[in-house]
Amino acid sequence: MAEPRFTRLRRSAEQAASRFPALLAESERIAASVAHGVHGRRKSGSGETFWEYRHHRPEDGARGVDWRRSARGDQLFVRETEWEAANAVHLWRDGGAGMEAGSPGLASKRDRAAVCLIAAASLLIRGGERVAALGETGRARAGRVGLELAGRALADGPGTVSHVEAPNLPRHARVILASDFLDPPETWAARLSALTSVGAGGALLRVIDPAEEDFPFEGRTRFKSAAGGGPLLFGRAQDARTAYRQAWTEHGGALATIARRSGFQLVTHRTDRPAASAVMALYQAIAGTR
Repeated sequence: MAEPRFTRLRRSAEQAASRFPALLAESERIAASVAHGVHGRRKSGSGETFWEYRHHRPEDGARGVDWRRSARGDQLFVRETEWEAANAVHLWRDGGAGMEAGSPGLASKRDRAAVCLIAAASLLIRGGERVAALGETGRARAGRVGLELAGRALADGPGTVSHVEAPNLPRHARVILASDFLDPPETWAARLSALTSVGAGGALLRVIDPAEEDFPFEGRTRFKSAAGGGPLLFGRAQDARTAYRQAWTEHGGALATIARRSGFQLVTHRTDRPAASAVMALYQAIAGTR
């Protein structure tokens, strides 16, 4: 007898949700260790200094509408204060199929990216910031609620690339993008251009599996494409090592150049190394863009 659809979906949902507590616990442990090396950045002030008007979004609710400004036309506007604009950080974890890759005994790139971002979010919230998962959790929020909402999205959300390509952000937003960044450099140049067009800046967390960088393969090896294409079969994989490593180095150099020109700091992290150093680098990069 076929399993009821609801039972099947509920079990899948429970399995997906079960990852979050473990990732959150690991992230909080990392954040606690990194916190010893940074100083709190909580700023005092009422946050009433005017920053800009922006179009109303559903998550703002009726209370967020500036009715005086909205009365001048047929659109609703929100009055955003300087503190609110300056104290929000938007995080994005790539949900592409390639991010599921991981060497035996190591975390997948997807899970390590989520852990690093959640840990960075925890640090930022401790310093008085508000956080959001780009395109998934609406406006940025502070405190435990902000960490919970952003953390769940970073752990289990779709990580849709369209949220980067057509960002819905306030001006001068700070952003952290986590990906393996294996798409062509010109593709990422266009995506970062979309962010800089609204004045966004921040950091890129490039998460790589050690096998991707080292290419340790020998002999007859079959490589499966994460993009869904046909497999590649090498009779002697070691013969491709030199050319592969050269292409890998060139790709990384091109990405570094694009990041620098776009005003983003590139942080590269291998999944066989402690996450704390990457989290510290992300935190310092965001602190420097304030």
